[in-house]
Amino acid sequence: MNKSFLKFLTDFGPLVIFFYYYYNGGKDLKVAIPPFIIATIIALIIMWILEKKIPKVPLISCILITSFGSLTIYFNNPMFIFIKPTIINVLFGLALIFGKYFTKEPVLKRLMGKSISLTNEGWDLLNKRWIYFFFSLAILNEFIWRTQSEEFWVNFKVWGLLPITFIFTAFQIGLINKYKINE
Repeated sequence: MNKSFLKFLTDFGPLVIFFYYYYNGGKDLKVAIPPFIIATIIALIIMWILEKKIPKVPLISCILITSFGSLTIYFNNPMFIFIKPTIINVLFGLALIFGKYFTKEPVLKRLMGKSISLTNEGWDLLNKRWIYFFFSLAILNEFIWRTQSEEFWVNFKVWGLLPITFIFTAFQIGLINKYKINE
């Protein structure tokens, strides 16, 4: 099996497993969450085996999935799993805000600077856009789980957040091209 396919499986496999168990387990979060937690932990182990390191974002996500999933099951209250995307997006937004404060440069530049060469203005704009995006996703998640059914939220989580993120990312190509430093 090639490395990029395994990376794809570790990124999206746990989500597919969650979705499968949710719909084949009577649309019950208590049925879907334990396999989701296990699949997420296995994905981290596979990442470690492949890369000899665990990236921070999947690690934070695993900790939050395990924590909030366990709280959901223990207290028999889905609110905990519903707020997980909100918390993740707020944390990412805050990391981008405060990261620049502490490092004096946009966090995205530190993360992606070897892959993309942009002017400082380009990095600042890209960083700001992602800050707004993360906070917007947090607000959208709060709106969805508070106003819609559990099943709607599950579908939004699986089939809504990912396409929204891909579309947003695609819209950043113009900014990247405009501020790209040609070497």
